[in-house]
Amino acid sequence: MSVLLVIPARYESTRYPGKPLVALRGASGQAVTLVERTWRAALAVSGVDHVIVATDDERIREHASGFGADVVMTSTSCRNGTERCAEALTLSGSYDIVVNLQGDAPLTPAWFVEGLIAALEERRDARVATPVLRCDGRALEALRNDRRMGRVGGTTAVFDEAGRALYFSKEVVPFTAESYPENGPTPVFHHVGVYAYRSAALADYVAWQPGRYELLEGLEQLRFIENGVPVLCVEVHARGRQFWELNNPSDVPRLEAMLAEMGMD
Repeated sequence: MSVLLVIPARYESTRYPGKPLVALRGASGQAVTLVERTWRAALAVSGVDHVIVATDDERIREHASGFGADVVMTSTSCRNGTERCAEALTLSGSYDIVVNLQGDAPLTPAWFVEGLIAALEERRDARVATPVLRCDGRALEALRNDRRMGRVGGTTAVFDEAGRALYFSKEVVPFTAESYPENGPTPVFHHVGVYAYRSAALADYVAWQPGRYELLEGLEQLRFIENGVPVLCVEVHARGRQFWELNNPSDVPRLEAMLAEMGMD
């Protein structure tokens, strides 16, 4: 199956304007922008036919072209990364699967994305797939601390026995009052902001209006659920890697500390 990987990169972020161009220092002290780090992560994914950056901003286009990325210019009317991926597909030819590797997740391991592609190839009934990572006590405490501080941090997911998502939330769900060992498993799953779609699912998505829960939570994937399209949650494993997205300026030192700890430039 042919696979297009799209990195949506928007400059005018509500919470963090200019986020794709924010530089993160790696283990050696080298500063590399968020969008370039995400592009490097995309190139490490096997089974992908083409990688592009999709943006509506000339500053991002110029920067991404400068480090060697293929760039498509999309409309400023795209309301989220999924809509931008849908438009990027129309500008890039015909592909069976489109992967949305959001530009704020440069620590995404290649096997997270490869697992999604494999899931869509294996489960022909699935139209959309996204990874979930079981939180250990350390990750759960980071999510809880964001909420205590009034920050919108990572997203959590709950799903049924077949892996079909029941809900995604920026709150920590399911609720648990228990304490867990720092390296021990918890019942909470961190949603990793990567998606793989069949091309027809993207066409349907842009034909629907945003749903009420999508608007309340600010989570684009809820539009699928609100229109009766199951989202397949694929459990992935960190294999010793740390993972976090850049959601707020306060996440910069957290990500840089993770890069240093893992020895990643």
